[in-house]
Amino acid sequence: MIHITSLDEGLELFKALGSDVRIQILNILLENDHMSMNQLATELKLSNGALTGHIKKLEECGLISTSNESAAHGNSKICSVIQDKIVVEIEKPVDLANVFTTDIKVGQFSKYEVCPTCGIANSSSVIGEIDDARYFSHPDRFNADIIWFTKGFVEYSLPNLIPSNNKITQISISFEISSEAPGIDNNWPSDISFSLNGTKLGMWTSPGDFGGDILGMFTPDWWPPNWNQYGLLKLLVINRHGTFIDGLQISDVTIDSLNLKQGAPMDFRIAVEDDAEHVGGITLFGKTFGNYGQDIRVSMNYMPNN
Repeated sequence: MIHITSLDEGLELFKALGSDVRIQILNILLENDHMSMNQLATELKLSNGALTGHIKKLEECGLISTSNESAAHGNSKICSVIQDKIVVEIEKPVDLANVFTTDIKVGQFSKYEVCPTCGIANSSSVIGEIDDARYFSHPDRFNADIIWFTKGFVEYSLPNLIPSNNKITQISISFEISSEAPGIDNNWPSDISFSLNGTKLGMWTSPGDFGGDILGMFTPDWWPPNWNQYGLLKLLVINRHGTFIDGLQISDVTIDSLNLKQGAPMDFRIAVEDDAEHVGGITLFGKTFGNYGQDIRVSMNYMPNN
């Protein structure tokens, strides 16, 4: 997901999408998962030179990625779409002076209850043993950059460090996430729910556990290619209008209904519940895994109390 917080910020992306040829390229790649430059050029009836400029523009805007693969007559450049959504905010830009932001590593959970298949790893190795939930309490978990489990939950304590005599008006949490299938399965739905201080915020269905012949951009080389490679970047927002995922409302829970206490940390839970229709697990990616190079990012907008 690409999250654009102002029209000015999105100008280059809008220019990239203002071309019929580039829209055709995206549509073809979405239909075919990935294609080589030669295949795209043939499909579009363009020369490789003309196509290269369009591909470069789409890659600079973060819409597609390219990789080199060995072919019978040399290397072949493979193109694939790496975004699933573009969210554009056109409201008045937020005053950044009134925003508290922090990053939380995916292994920095305060509570957990997980079921195999499960595991936890840092940028250089698996922590403990695969499918042994006891290692979710290992001290090294704080340095983990990927965790996965079939059902259960992890809960994070979100620091509430906004200035005194102010109130939180919006909480935004972004994270890279996917389902958890044995191995990899791009079609493996999972109903993932979110709660804050015990109040259920809503649910989102992850479509799959992604990988196969496409590797995560940041996933380390030692990681097996038939394991989780990357997820989708999701943006969860709670404000006075309700709770939203990528701009789509998932519940009527508002920031005011949460009755947040001044200075008190908040418990944020990500779960696959036992009675979910699709019990397809969770994989959370930190900044050395997946496609986005970030941890769990938390932002709190605030304003003075009346």
